[in-house]
Amino acid sequence: MFGARTPRPIFTSFRLYSTTADKPPLKLVAELRKLTEVSITKAREALAASDNNVSAALKWLQNDLAVSGAQKAAKVAHRTAGEGLIGASILSRGTGSPGGGGVRASLVELNCETDFVARNALFGRLVADVAHTAAFLAEPDQQQQQRRRLCHAIPLEPFLDAPLLSSSPSSEEEGVVGSGSRGGGTVGNAIRDAIAKLGEISFPRVRGDLGLRVTSYTHGGVVPTQGRIGALALIALKSPRLTPLLGTLDFREELERVERSLARQIVGFDTPAVRGEENALYNQPFMMFGDALEGETVQAGLARWAKQKELVLDTDGTDTGGLEVVEFVKWTVGEIPDKA
Repeated sequence: MFGARTPRPIFTSFRLYSTTADKPPLKLVAELRKLTEVSITKAREALAASDNNVSAALKWLQNDLAVSGAQKAAKVAHRTAGEGLIGASILSRGTGSPGGGGVRASLVELNCETDFVARNALFGRLVADVAHTAAFLAEPDQQQQQRRRLCHAIPLEPFLDAPLLSSSPSSEEEGVVGSGSRGGGTVGNAIRDAIAKLGEISFPRVRGDLGLRVTSYTHGGVVPTQGRIGALALIALKSPRLTPLLGTLDFREELERVERSLARQIVGFDTPAVRGEENALYNQPFMMFGDALEGETVQAGLARWAKQKELVLDTDGTDTGGLEVVEFVKWTVGEIPDKA
């Protein structure tokens, strides 16, 4: 007698196949990344959407950056950005400088949420370009001149609509997308493009200056013109011998050395004003000047230097001429700007 067999289920397996579009050639991906510095994924996406046409992919990336940058800007607008860089740009130092005697310089602050972004090369280039643009566009402010102030703030909204000028001519020739250096874009667009890549930028302050001579110093950054703290100082020179003195290379080099020492002094010390307060610049020991005498104040050091360099002449027992700090602007990343 045989028992009935229990039926066994029969399993059938299937293999499913699908076809996908060919990936863009690595050569085109590399070419697009060299032009734009976007990620490999984004470069492939742009080429795939443009039938592997590099020119069309560049336009696709520009549109994508505009959209994604605006979206990210809206998301991070309410956040506190306490990190960043202060950038200084000097186009003309003033009296004695090549090309004329005007002063044209700027100090800008660009903020981000993390120091990781602040150390990014793209962020640094953007700060340099924005500072260069601010210096180029700076114009005298009649209201501030009436108050006898040579340093003045540039209105932010019109500045964001201004065309961005590259601090490096080569970057304009390369046409880098989203680097903050592409010709034809505005300051605001460049910042939004950077937000699309870096995700967290705000722009609270910009200041341009016109005066006699100008010097700057920044501290705490990777490059000499950027840092976490920075200052611009306006300096007045007066002497019957000023023109022949400025015609000599030795005097100009010595003048720039003392000017830089003044800017370093302002940054390195708690310096609330030029004079009039206990810890004002002129009352401080001139620690940043290598030729200062022991215990010599900034005011005394400048007076002694001016006489040594024959900037000051003794006429009928009265000294005429000299070097004087007119005013300065000092910023620290993340600080609340003053109302002046």
